[in-house]
Amino acid sequence: MAKNQQLFQDIFEITDIDPHGKKFDRVSRIVATSENIDMGVTLDINTEIYPLRPSDKFTLALASTLALDGNPVDTSKKQPWRDPSFATPSSGTTGKKSLADDYDYVMYGKVYKYEDEGGAKVQLQNLNVGQYIYLLMRK
Repeated sequence: MAKNQQLFQDIFEITDIDPHGKKFDRVSRIVATSENIDMGVTLDINTEIYPLRPSDKFTLALASTLALDGNPVDTSKKQPWRDPSFATPSSGTTGKKSLADDYDYVMYGKVYKYEDEGGAKVQLQNLNVGQYIYLLMRK
C-alpha cells in the first residue's frame, strides 16, 4: 500500500463473535485483538459472504483510497464506494487494478466512532470521526 493512502494496517485474532447474542441473520459482531500492538477492534461483518470463526487471524487495513498510486480522494464527503474504472471480475469488466484486489472483504463508510484508551496514539493519528474510508480484510 502506498504510504499516503494507508491509514492503518495490522494483524488481528478473533477472540469472540456476537458476545451479546446474534441480532441479525447475516451479520455478526466480531471482537478481535491485535497481534502487534495493544489494540482491540469490534466490527460488524456480513458473515454470510465472509465467514469467520473464533481464533481466525486476519489482516485489517484502513485506506483513504483504493487507487494503487495513492491518489488522494476527498474523504470528507461521501463518494461512490467503487471507481468505475477499476476491474470488476464478477461483472466481467476489465480495468485498472485496485487495492481491493489484494483483499477478500472490503467495506466503505464513515468513521462512526473510535475509542482512544491511552495506547500508542500514532496508530490512529490520521483517522477522524466523520471521515469516509475503506476497511479491507484478508485471512
